[in-house]
Amino acid sequence: MKKLKEIYREVVSLQRQKGRGVSAQEISNALNINRANASRYLNRLSDKGWIKKIQGRPVLFCSEDLQEFPKKDEDIFSFIVGSDFSLKVPVQQAKAAVLYPPSGLHTLILGETGTGKSMFAELMYKFAVTSDVLEKSAPFIRFNCSDYADNPQLLVAQIFGVKKGAFTGADKSRQGLLKKADGGVLFIDEIHRLPPQGQEMLFLYFDKGYFRPLGDTEGEEKVEVRIFAATTENPYSSLLKTFMRRIPMVITLPPLGERGLEERYNLIELFIKEESQRIGKDIFIDKNAFISFLLYDCPNNIGQLKNDIQLACAKAFLKYKSQNKDFILITGKDIPQHVKAGLMMISEYRETLEQLLQQVGEVLKFQETYPSVLPATPPEEKYFYDIIEQKLVELKKENKSEEEINQILQMDIEMNFQEYLGTVERYGKEEIGKIVSHSVVDMVEKILRIARQRLGREYDNKVFCGLSLHLQRSIERIRNGERIFHPRLNQIRVDNSQEFLVALEVAKLIDEEFAVEIPLDEIGYLTMFLASKPFETKKEQQNKVGILVILHGDSTASSMVRVANALVGVDHAAALDMPLHMKPQAMYSTAREKVQELEQGKGVLMLVDMGSLLVFGDMMAEDINCEVKTIDLVSTPMVIEATRKAVLGENLEEIYKACKNIANLAGKDKETGVQLVEQISKKNIIVTACFTGQGASLELKKILEENLISDYELEIIALEILDREDFLAELQKLQKKHRIIAVVGTVDIPTADLPKVSALDVMEGKGIAALKKQLENEEMYNNMVKSLREHLTEIDSERAVANSRNFIQLMEEKLNLVISGDVKVGITLHICFLLDRLRKGKMIAPFAGIEEFRQNYLTEMEEIAAGLKDIEAEYQVKIGEDERAHLCRLFLQE
Repeated sequence: MKKLKEIYREVVSLQRQKGRGVSAQEISNALNINRANASRYLNRLSDKGWIKKIQGRPVLFCSEDLQEFPKKDEDIFSFIVGSDFSLKVPVQQAKAAVLYPPSGLHTLILGETGTGKSMFAELMYKFAVTSDVLEKSAPFIRFNCSDYADNPQLLVAQIFGVKKGAFTGADKSRQGLLKKADGGVLFIDEIHRLPPQGQEMLFLYFDKGYFRPLGDTEGEEKVEVRIFAATTENPYSSLLKTFMRRIPMVITLPPLGERGLEERYNLIELFIKEESQRIGKDIFIDKNAFISFLLYDCPNNIGQLKNDIQLACAKAFLKYKSQNKDFILITGKDIPQHVKAGLMMISEYRETLEQLLQQVGEVLKFQETYPSVLPATPPEEKYFYDIIEQKLVELKKENKSEEEINQILQMDIEMNFQEYLGTVERYGKEEIGKIVSHSVVDMVEKILRIARQRLGREYDNKVFCGLSLHLQRSIERIRNGERIFHPRLNQIRVDNSQEFLVALEVAKLIDEEFAVEIPLDEIGYLTMFLASKPFETKKEQQNKVGILVILHGDSTASSMVRVANALVGVDHAAALDMPLHMKPQAMYSTAREKVQELEQGKGVLMLVDMGSLLVFGDMMAEDINCEVKTIDLVSTPMVIEATRKAVLGENLEEIYKACKNIANLAGKDKETGVQLVEQISKKNIIVTACFTGQGASLELKKILEENLISDYELEIIALEILDREDFLAELQKLQKKHRIIAVVGTVDIPTADLPKVSALDVMEGKGIAALKKQLENEEMYNNMVKSLREHLTEIDSERAVANSRNFIQLMEEKLNLVISGDVKVGITLHICFLLDRLRKGKMIAPFAGIEEFRQNYLTEMEEIAAGLKDIEAEYQVKIGEDERAHLCRLFLQE
């Protein structure tokens, strides 16, 4: 305590000299102490309410009696958004409550979570100061009843103080917050948690001007305190009627949804400017992202809006730093999924948006501003960007790639709780006991035992290990005086109310065992552990991928699906028609139900035409925890192909790629042939892979090297499949540099267009034989290229072989055929010589009975014609119907 007083005196002294707040470095220099220790002492003084933190870089600290207020001729309420519109009546009520003689009116502030009740109460206090109703040094003390809701006696004691012996554990008399607030304001949040006894004691003060500490029946404490209270509940059902009769002023703050788009625009602008000021850089946001923030459903009001904007700014800042961008730009990729849903509301607000955004270009710019007079955000938020920068520097020192850095920092920003649990899963109890103290391990066992009894839930090793590591660090932070801050505490409490009650219970055990006082924010983190669900391994999926076609129009989708189902001979694909007058959110709700109906464990492919339908897939993937992929510009051949492959049992990735290939053939992408040409001269590689890290894949690599390397020109690369998308991305990178002969794995490998060999087949020898055959096949094609160079005079043999192989592979998929290696060689040679003859201008032999053949094999002929388009464009030739019939017969005979 002596050191704290010394620090406090120095803060006051330096502040008077400089006329502003002081930094930890300045305290460190003045008292010749370590900067970290100075920062720790300053934070402890701030926690005790002796000084305040001031937002900025660096963070400044100021004593309560010297903090700056707006000038007397300035209206503090004019700084808040909506003071002349949605908040006009609340502001008038607040001013009346503050100025009413002789000493103002006690006030109750009502409003949903996140509407700004705490901020409004502090503005009332500052208005009282600037209006000379209160002294500049008058205290403003906050108290949240929910912090002690599980212990009514302790709650009452916090407000009114306690006389020694009033209850078990009250070993000395203690002053309450009402006494400490004498001459100022006591703000009591969530007052509906105050028990009837506390309410009665409070209205005694309202009536008489004095109160009695808990347990004191004779003494009278006289104070002059204005009570501002707040609640999210209906006060007439949650508070005593006798208490409500003594509250002369009740102010209701409107939810965000009732404040209009213009005010929401101004709030978004304010919050982005605050982030700009915090970073010290201008922030840009593209128009669609801005519209998303304007229109999305924001149930937790201003608080949630601010959090979502901060997350988007942080992601954009990450791109700016890690990718060396010239500016900070927020795009649709940076905003949370639930925010993106706002774009579906455009049609409802089109006129209003046009008025609001008529002077706005495709990108909006927000410049840093001077610090606001509004109450500061929690101190920890100020360091958020510094943490990103510091982590970025560390990762670059470790020579991490840009992609790795982005992945790591994205996880940090998202605060992905399950990822954290995953990192500690590998530890057992004995290993954890070497890292954390045995007392912590024992406590965690006790916590999870209580949680199992109270919640009827089982917890796996990940939760046990994760909670052990977390609790060890939390106890250290609390003992060191470091503040713990949970940015989404209220949401955690609302979403996990039962787990939160259990967390309150076990927090007492931690307090008693480790002689600490667990803060409410830490209880929020405990709640997250108790609310976590066991990891479920994906089971083998035997069902089929769902196919859903959604198109604008009264019957467009239905007609297309009817044709596809009839041709395939099943009733598998589903259709949703979207009339032009139908609202996107209504269709989303209908589509969501349909996707849930179609989902059989293998995901759903959505085929759509345009507009808001494009974002449905991404939204549903998070909304209903279902893998959904979306392809736009749908066509009837695409629906037929998707339905056919789904019925055959192919996975979602395979069907998706097949449909994208159809889109490419329709003219969206003409690079397929070139890619294969480039691939033919690349190095042959085999990829080994497993889910459990690189251990098994390295063993497979060793086996393959022993059996194959000496006979073939080949490289074997071991990969791990910790994340499906990352694994597929890595395969795509390898495909650009090498030719992948096959992927060998311990499990079913999630690849669509590459040969797969199981580890079991390799161990039994069958896999080795299959790989040798594939390698011999590649050698045969290489020899074919060399031989054809002597016979083909008009075309390049390497390019021709590559294009032919690509065409054959496509026809295998389209015609549902498996073609032997010898026949593939024959067709490849046929196509190469055909192209050479066409380039020379030679005639092609007619096909006997072409009319009858066309009638019998119309679908196959059309598929072959579509598949040859790229080749025709590549060589600038026209392959006639007779030659297409020759090719068709070659395939069908096989």
